[in-house]
Amino acid sequence: MDEGNSNKTENYIFLSKVSWVAYLKSFLLTCLFGIILVVVSVVGAEIIGLGTESGAGLFTGLILTLLLIMFNFWYLTSITLYYDNHGVWLFSGVFPWARGYSGVKWRDIDDATYQTGFISWISKSYTIRIGHRFTKSSEIILPHMSHGEKAVARINELHQKYSDTNGITLD
Repeated sequence: MDEGNSNKTENYIFLSKVSWVAYLKSFLLTCLFGIILVVVSVVGAEIIGLGTESGAGLFTGLILTLLLIMFNFWYLTSITLYYDNHGVWLFSGVFPWARGYSGVKWRDIDDATYQTGFISWISKSYTIRIGHRFTKSSEIILPHMSHGEKAVARINELHQKYSDTNGITLD
């Protein structure tokens, strides 16, 4: 992905954030993982001799599950799709060393599409794909984006406008 836009400009326009469907999916999968973690913690506490009476294994498993749920929600909250005069950009990351921007410049966009389905239609949560003209590895694919159909329509509209003006910046 193009890394030319390392910071949000003051002229960026918000397109989409992660939908509630992604939060629900993350929560359910983390709870399932948490049940496994609690069982492993209880068995581990029994093996090292803490016994089940102390509740150390159960407490450890529950705390780790809670931390994992909080981290997943924090990460999902960080995902933002926006555009500016240079292209379409994705921001994500929780920790300072993991935060970053990636995207596709207007001149390199092939097209933007979204996937439909019954659940997507009901929840208004779509998978967005912003294709790169030259490399498939540089395209942006985002599942469960809120009102993704509107974001895709706006991206295609602006891409057409950009193509018609032969590279003049969008205002």
